[in-house]
Amino acid sequence: MDDRRRALDRIAQVYQAQPRHLTKHCRLEQTLLRLIDSEWQDGQRLPGHRALCAELGVARNTLAGVIENLTRQGQLVTDHGRGTWVSQRLHSREREMADIGPISRRANDILGDVGASPLQSGAFVPGVPDIAHFPIARWRQLYSRITVPHNTLLLSYASGGYGPLKRAIAGYLSRWRGIDCALDQIVITEGAHHGLQLCALTLADNGDRVVMDSPFYWGARNVFQAGGLAIEHAIWEPEQGYMGTLPRPYPRLLYFTGSHHYPLGVRSVNAHKHDLIRRLGPDWILEDDYEFGDGHHRELAFDPDAGNQILIGSFSKLMFPGLRLGYLVVPRGLSDAINRVRTGVFREGRLLDQAVLATFIDDGDLDGWCRRMASEYLRRQQRLHDLLVGTPGVIGVSPPAGNISLSLALSPTLDDERLSKALLTRQHLITRPLSRVCATGDHRRGLILGVGMVEGESLERQGRRLAEGIREFVGQQR
Repeated sequence: MDDRRRALDRIAQVYQAQPRHLTKHCRLEQTLLRLIDSEWQDGQRLPGHRALCAELGVARNTLAGVIENLTRQGQLVTDHGRGTWVSQRLHSREREMADIGPISRRANDILGDVGASPLQSGAFVPGVPDIAHFPIARWRQLYSRITVPHNTLLLSYASGGYGPLKRAIAGYLSRWRGIDCALDQIVITEGAHHGLQLCALTLADNGDRVVMDSPFYWGARNVFQAGGLAIEHAIWEPEQGYMGTLPRPYPRLLYFTGSHHYPLGVRSVNAHKHDLIRRLGPDWILEDDYEFGDGHHRELAFDPDAGNQILIGSFSKLMFPGLRLGYLVVPRGLSDAINRVRTGVFREGRLLDQAVLATFIDDGDLDGWCRRMASEYLRRQQRLHDLLVGTPGVIGVSPPAGNISLSLALSPTLDDERLSKALLTRQHLITRPLSRVCATGDHRRGLILGVGMVEGESLERQGRRLAEGIREFVGQQR
């Protein structure tokens, strides 16, 4: 079998593994990006366009559009009449840096640290909710209803956020979290990361310390790092609390994830949080309510009446990532300063999206969606738990919950980074190694998984492949 035939077979294999609800254009682009990123060498020649279209069952204009996009991004280079190749400058970071000039030390630190994967679709990709079943028709209906001529003011800049959305969020927090707060305590943001950035800008100066758990949420860590904060970690064990030597007391910020710990995927323990607050005495406490689950478990340290606590929430993990809307609940009197900082640095907008979301919440659509998906995620986690328990090398699986994320604890002798790469290249499964988000002195090994993009027969098949991939890796290690 020649190289082009092997490449064609491999493309078809990865293409068929893409979620079927995606368009052919999206599936093909994700396929080529995955192969470019993880398997192909610089200068790898793609099979002919006619052969690709015939093998995959896609139209010529679909393939042409994908090739054009990837060529514009610098991923591919094409010579009409001769073929298409992986761009030789793709992996040359030094050449790219020379082309664009020096970048900041801060940017270099972020680029060299753990970050989001470029692969954001596929079985077990962490942090992505189920977008295939979201009621998009209902969302479009609400959007059409709101975008009428007399609502042209929704096209202007916002000023502190859309009032009806604040009321809707206050009711939602009361129903799902038992939190009663005033409307002037709510600040509308463009997602959780934006909320964290506003907190860092408003509450901390360059070089101030922020303490986070280990294992940590890499997105929050990157936001703090970009803000020039000094990051320290407290190692958390679900059964025992905070272990080992703690950071020095009196940090400027103390950051927790919410009722479920991310990335461990287990219930957080309110008593552990309060103990750490007592021992460190932070100036400000930030709690990132990352996933709601079923709403019955409310292990939050947050108190809306406290003078130094902030709750951070986002609708991206509840609904769909592209929404990019969230909120802060801040102490009375702080919202004015945060809103003025936001206006001065970022300006405000997105009023149309805010108005649609407010109606979606007020009409009961979000409550129904959350109940439905919490039940569905719980079923998926229960089945995956059963498929993975007892697999060689797996010493624990986080208890099934109504969230999109879970984790596997692996034997400390296993290299979870190599395992994650092996699962991607051999089984085409996207996982994240736990060790990458553990601080110095935290020697845990594991895999972080998501269930938002896999269900039913696909979950059964991919779960068995995951177990087999781990079993094969362990056998090779031995």
